[in-house]
Amino acid sequence: MSALQSYRLLVHTVGPLYVVVAFLGRVPLAMSQMGTLLLVSDATGSYAVAGGAAGALAVANALGAPVFGGLADRIGQRPVVLGQSVAGGLGLVLLVAVTHGGGSAPVVIAMSALAGLAIPQIGPLARVRWGPVLTRSAAPDRRRLLDAAFSYEGAADELSFVLGPATVGLLAVLVDPAEALLLAGAVLALFGSAFALHPTAALTRPEPGAPRATGRLLTGVLVTLAIAQLLIGMLFGATQTGSTVLATAEGQAGLAGVIHATLGIGSAIAGLAVAALPERIGYPRRLVVAATGLVVLSTPLLFVQTVGQLVAVIALLGFAVAPYMISTFTMAGQLVDPARVGTAMTLLAGATGVGYALGSSIAGRLADGVAGLAPEGGHTPAFAVTVTATVLALAVALTLQHRTRPTP
Repeated sequence: MSALQSYRLLVHTVGPLYVVVAFLGRVPLAMSQMGTLLLVSDATGSYAVAGGAAGALAVANALGAPVFGGLADRIGQRPVVLGQSVAGGLGLVLLVAVTHGGGSAPVVIAMSALAGLAIPQIGPLARVRWGPVLTRSAAPDRRRLLDAAFSYEGAADELSFVLGPATVGLLAVLVDPAEALLLAGAVLALFGSAFALHPTAALTRPEPGAPRATGRLLTGVLVTLAIAQLLIGMLFGATQTGSTVLATAEGQAGLAGVIHATLGIGSAIAGLAVAALPERIGYPRRLVVAATGLVVLSTPLLFVQTVGQLVAVIALLGFAVAPYMISTFTMAGQLVDPARVGTAMTLLAGATGVGYALGSSIAGRLADGVAGLAPEGGHTPAFAVTVTATVLALAVALTLQHRTRPTP
């Protein structure tokens, strides 16, 4: 079965409506991070405060993700995602109100954290649904289809991080960043709720009398996979901050979202292509290759001086991102009890959020200038955080290759 045939069969199995709501439901998370960075930097004039606010949103979302994921494993996704979608949409509206109301930096950061806590991790939860959906279908070669589903979800995540920042950037240019966050809140309330109410959500509710999951969830390998995702999150946060600094220096601050969105274009293409790889190439090996690509393709960020150069480098860097993330999520899915897949997937997504917070916060401080380390500040020290994260990601990938057997 070819990759294209696999994708067609997946859409036929769940229906086009599910594909649409599951995709659009995850876009607000990508919009909120970039939107918070632009909103707060515009209101306060400080990249450190803006990075702190965006980081607080990401950290709170990361800490809440495995908690809500575990709850969804126990009672089903529908009530959990529905409540989060409404609360998250309201939280983004309140964040705009507090920031435009002249709230102090601690108040803005606290409100960012509350908004982030409420936003659901729809991408990981969508991954969870494919298992029971395919189990109940009559489709042939379900193992191959599940691999294709995870490849699609990786590409969908990346496309959401194209559409999200690009929308934020365009609205920042045409109107202002506040409008972008208000739109994110509306999209979340609408499509997050639609995702929660879709019939596939009923398949995630445990059957009455079903055995509870046993054994440890936090094994050494799963923790290492979480660290791998934390590092890719650092890449996202630092690259986004560095892009904002360079675009602002050239008088085009609103283009920061569009610039960062190019990272997801190559990533989405590569993510869809992963389904065509032969099964004999195991995921640990794929992770090492992807991590090596991250190191090689991120290094030119240390030398970019114009927006044009930055777009070219980031576009190429994206081709290594999705294969890296697809490998980590798929390996996690193979390791845990099926009754705990939601917790594991949201744990990895949460680790990515923590990494985003670390990357954006550290890069923001370096961009503002740090005596003895980066006294002049600017975009280059911010991008140094990106490159450092990729080197560490390669080290983690090599560790995982030695600790896991090469399963397809």
